[in-house]
Amino acid sequence: MQIFFANMDFFLYLCTKFYKIYVIMSSVNKVILIGNVGSDPEVRYLDRGVAIANFNLATTERGYTMQNGTQVPDKTDWHAIVLWRNLAEWAERNIRRGMKLYVEGKLQTRTWEKEGQRRSKTEVIAENIQILYRPQEYQQRNDEAAQEEEGFANEANEQDESIIF
Repeated sequence: MQIFFANMDFFLYLCTKFYKIYVIMSSVNKVILIGNVGSDPEVRYLDRGVAIANFNLATTERGYTMQNGTQVPDKTDWHAIVLWRNLAEWAERNIRRGMKLYVEGKLQTRTWEKEGQRRSKTEVIAENIQILYRPQEYQQRNDEAAQEEEGFANEANEQDESIIF
């Protein structure tokens, strides 16, 4: 179905108005980080058992050499990551210092007063986390835990096979 406008100027006017309204009303608060965990998550529980985890994530922009020979050093930024509820509980069990993570979330700035001074902190409220790399020490622990679980599963299967129906 085609829409025909007798006055093309009117059509262009409508298009520009719609575009301006769309651009004015739209916004995005999205953060994607890939970096290294600086310390184990600190987890605390609120009154109703809601878990909150906090840890820092380091992202590094690699240094380089300019054409004139000037060395630009590496630049590391630290980001405060906050996790809520099930994600916080998962982080308490699985995230450790030195791991490389993919973190997806949104920015949020908190403000408060301390000793008469107004303070603020910008945090990433994580909505999705994926472990990209575990240091060798954590990898060995996970392999051992998986073997133990596999051993229990094998014992259960052997018991099931001995039962005759």
